[in-house]
Amino acid sequence: MSKLQPVRGTHDLLFDEAARHRRIEATALEVAGRYGFREVATPIFEFTEVFARTLGETSDIVTKEMYTFETKGGESITLRPEGTAGIARAFISGGLAQQAPLKMFYRGPMFRHERPQKGRQRQFHQIGVELIGVAGPQADVEVIALAAHILAELRLQGSVTLEINSLGDVESRAVYRNALVEYLSARKDSLSVESQERLLRNPLRILDSKDANDRKVLIDAPSLADYLNDESQAFFAAVRDGLTRLGISFVINPSLVRGLDYYGHTAFEFTTDALGAQGTVLAGGRYDTLIEQMGGPPTPGIGWAAGIERLAMLLPDETAARHLIAAIPMGEEQEAFVQSLASTLRHAGFAVDVGYSGNVGKRMKRADKINAAVAIVVGSDEVRDDSVMVRNLETGEQKLVKQAELIQHLSFLK
Repeated sequence: MSKLQPVRGTHDLLFDEAARHRRIEATALEVAGRYGFREVATPIFEFTEVFARTLGETSDIVTKEMYTFETKGGESITLRPEGTAGIARAFISGGLAQQAPLKMFYRGPMFRHERPQKGRQRQFHQIGVELIGVAGPQADVEVIALAAHILAELRLQGSVTLEINSLGDVESRAVYRNALVEYLSARKDSLSVESQERLLRNPLRILDSKDANDRKVLIDAPSLADYLNDESQAFFAAVRDGLTRLGISFVINPSLVRGLDYYGHTAFEFTTDALGAQGTVLAGGRYDTLIEQMGGPPTPGIGWAAGIERLAMLLPDETAARHLIAAIPMGEEQEAFVQSLASTLRHAGFAVDVGYSGNVGKRMKRADKINAAVAIVVGSDEVRDDSVMVRNLETGEQKLVKQAELIQHLSFLK
C-alpha cells in the first residue's frame, strides 16, 4: 500500500501554522467589526450557474479552474472558487434588498484547480468583505481603508503597496474597449496565444498580461485614463482625495484591470515584492451591475478578498506568550489530586496540561517542550499541607503556595 499523502494542492494546517491563520481571521473580523461589518457564511458549494453567470462562461476560472460535479439528482454543483458570487446570490435569494446598505465579512476555504505554487493551493483560504447598496465613492474609500487597517494591525503595512485604478463607468469602458480592440487587432500576430483569445472575449484582461511580447505591444496602447468621462473622473478623484485625507498612500497603476463586464470605477490591490511572482495579497473592486446581472434588483457593490496563505507568509515572527501551566504529580498517589486541581484551574480560565505518564524528570521535559510558563509540582507533603510548589519556568524561581491562594498567585498568566 502506498504511503498516504494529502491530495495535490491541499495542505494540512498544523499547530503554529493554524495559529497564524486564526490570528489573521480573528484580527480581520475584529477590525471589520469596528467599521460595522458583520460576519456571514455561505455554503462552500453552489449551483454551477451562480459562478458561470458571474465569472463569465469564457473566463479562465469557469473554463479551466472550477471543481464542478453532478449530484445524484442530476444537478450541476461547483465548489466555490471565490466569495463574492455566493454573497450576491445570498443577497438575492434572501431578499435582502430592503436591508441595504449591507456590510458583510466572510472567511473560509475556496477551491480552484490550478497549478499549486508558493502561496497558492487548490484549496486555499480567504477573508473578504462586501459593501452592498452604496453607489458613492465613500464606500470605496471605506473598504480600502478597512483593508489597510487590517494589514496595519497585522504589522504588514510596511510590506505592501496599495495600487489603484479607475475602470470608469459603462459608457467610458465601452468607448475605451473599442479603441483598445482596434489597436490590438492591428498587432494581433505579435500577441501571445492567450491574449489573442482574450482579444475576442475580454480584451481588457490583456492589459494585465505578464507575457514579454504582450508588454511590448502594450507600450503604445491607448490608456483607459484618456477615455474616462467627466463623471468617471470625478468619481476617481473623490476616491483618491478620500484616501489622502485618511493618510493612506497609494500609487496609480494604469494596467490594473478587471476583465469582467460588471466591474467598474475603482479597482485596487495591495501587492508585495516579498513573495516572488505571487505579489497580490489583497484585491478588490466595484461591481455595480453584478447583482442585476444575476437576476436581482439594480444594486451597487464593492468588496475585496485576501489570501490567508499569502498573508501568513508575510506575518512577522513573534514569540508566543507563555500562558500554559504544566501540572505534575510526584507519584501515582498524587495523580487524582492533580487531575482535580487541573480541573479547578481550567474552570477558572487557565490553560493546564497534565502529562499522562512518566516520572517527574520526564514530565518536566514535556513542560519545556510545550513551552509552559509554569510548572505546579505536587508531592505527598504538598497534599498534606494543602499547598503546591509553583515553579516559574522562565526565571527558575519557585515558591510554595497555599491552594486557597493559588488562583490569585497565577493571575499574571491571564
